[in-house]
Amino acid sequence: MKWRILRLTALILALLLTAVPLSSCHPASDGAGETELPEILVGSDEYEPFFYAGEGDSFTGFDVELATEAFRRMGYRAKFVKIKWTRKDVLLKDGTIDCLWGCFSMTGRENDYTWAGPYLNSRQVVVVPAESGIYTLADLADKRVAVQATSKPDEIFSAGTDPRIPKIKNLYCFPTDDNVFAALRKGYVDAVAGHDAALENRIKEYPAGSYRILEENLLKVQLGVAFAKGTHEELAQKLIATFAELIADGFVETLLGKYGMNAAESLTGIKGYGKE
Repeated sequence: MKWRILRLTALILALLLTAVPLSSCHPASDGAGETELPEILVGSDEYEPFFYAGEGDSFTGFDVELATEAFRRMGYRAKFVKIKWTRKDVLLKDGTIDCLWGCFSMTGRENDYTWAGPYLNSRQVVVVPAESGIYTLADLADKRVAVQATSKPDEIFSAGTDPRIPKIKNLYCFPTDDNVFAALRKGYVDAVAGHDAALENRIKEYPAGSYRILEENLLKVQLGVAFAKGTHEELAQKLIATFAELIADGFVETLLGKYGMNAAESLTGIKGYGKE
């Protein structure tokens, strides 16, 4: 009899354990501690000031702080994974990460992913050495340009369809933002292209007047969070609503100030921003 009771108890425990949800698609109750919240795996590469290595094994940056707070309010815990940006779609498809969040342009990719956003405006710009004779996009004729592989500038220069951009001498595609700016610093290329905030952050690392950004934008874009196409639609919609809340209550504006970005330029036209 005692053996039967023990077996019955074990069976009940086993059934209860199998009933515990393992997927991160289900938010925890409001009373759960942060360490008990279901995880969302956020993938990005290093791209200051949005995503970069912090102390120990942690990450920091504008997008890291925004993702942490947004998912916390939604009942999740963001876990950050550094990835090779050129493998982002493979990692998203095979479930290594749940979403891409790292200064990722929605513009021109609207139908490629399930998007949450936009949550920020950004500009794609060109940077040259201060003494360069390049002042406009037209001046890039027969020049060497470096970009990050699979980025929006890579798409623009590779397509060769923008009438403002003449035929360049060579386009160099590097796997990381570090490689791109190193090529400019060492004189291997005449210009580099990327997001304005990221390149401005790079310029600050050198003596004043070493580099300058062309006044003519390469492209104005809007940033979003990308999930694999056809997946996480409900989660994406909740995240869009959370972005509006974070913008309306001033969290995003304060965060932009912390990382040296202009709130009006970054948020004008974005849902939740009332200072238009």
